Amino acid sequence: MSHKYSTKLFYKYYLDWIHLYKDNAVRPVTLNKYYLVQRKLKELAPNLHMNELNRQSYQKILNLYAERHEKTTTLDFHHHLKASLFDAVDDGLLKADPTRRAIIKGCSPSNKKLKYLNLFDLQTLLRSLNLREELNWDWFFYLIAKTGLRFAEALALTPEDFDFEKQSIIINKSWNYKEKHGHFQPTKNESSNRTVMVDLQLMQQFQVMINNKELNQPIFFSKEQRIYNSTLNQKLASLCKNNDIPVISIHGLRHTHASLLLYEGVSIASVAKRLGHNNTMTTQETYIHIIRELENKDNDRILHHLSQLK
Repeated sequence: MSHKYSTKLFYKYYLDWIHLYKDNAVRPVTLNKYYLVQRKLKELAPNLHMNELNRQSYQKILNLYAERHEKTTTLDFHHHLKASLFDAVDDGLLKADPTRRAIIKGCSPSNKKLKYLNLFDLQTLLRSLNLREELNWDWFFYLIAKTGLRFAEALALTPEDFDFEKQSIIINKSWNYKEKHGHFQPTKNESSNRTVMVDLQLMQQFQVMINNKELNQPIFFSKEQRIYNSTLNQKLASLCKNNDIPVISIHGLRHTHASLLLYEGVSIASVAKRLGHNNTMTTQETYIHIIRELENKDNDRILHHLSQLK
């Protein structure tokens, strides 16, 4: 007797897969991405059944999506679908994996803002900050530049997260600033729970400023305050413009931190761990331009070394 493979519509299978594996298992912001992919899938392939799925029909979906999206966005779309199709093969709903050796295309990238600052521009920015004796948002920018924390992770910091003896900051939560009544929430993923080493001077400065604050309360604002990412990004943008340096976002400070560590020769594995990335692949994909630049320098070093061997 031949195997009966699924004849369900692909976008309906994917919706059922989200309900089964992702509902109440991932953060709302991540779940929204899955539902966004599902809606796009329905738009691109409304009549494609699971038993019609093969490498060609799947590639056509990716190609259609790539017509209006950049390569990195298309890759993200592919990754979301691929996970569900792996399970479909494992569960006997598909004969073979249609995502195997898929080609990722994309339209020409738009002119994007610079993601990170060079060392000189970062130093110019940090010197311009108004670092008073009490915590303010300039201290917030300073801390992210020194640690590479995500925006929501830095917002969630409380005095008990600072380990002055071990000269480190413990990251075990983030702040949900997107809702009217903000609150603590889990970090982005398990890898985001980490300990970040910082320099002694920074620890001493914060020790003084958070000494009289409540142990389990955010250090940069009161819990009743509504925090807007856009407002703080505008404040940072003004600082950049006033100092005649490229305008970057708060997330750009995180990119700057990671980029400078890579340029200093810190390993990808160590940078990935410090940033709270799930794996080094995420780090490699994010900073591929820097890694390639460093590889070229390494090749020069290798050739120089080999020329000395006689």
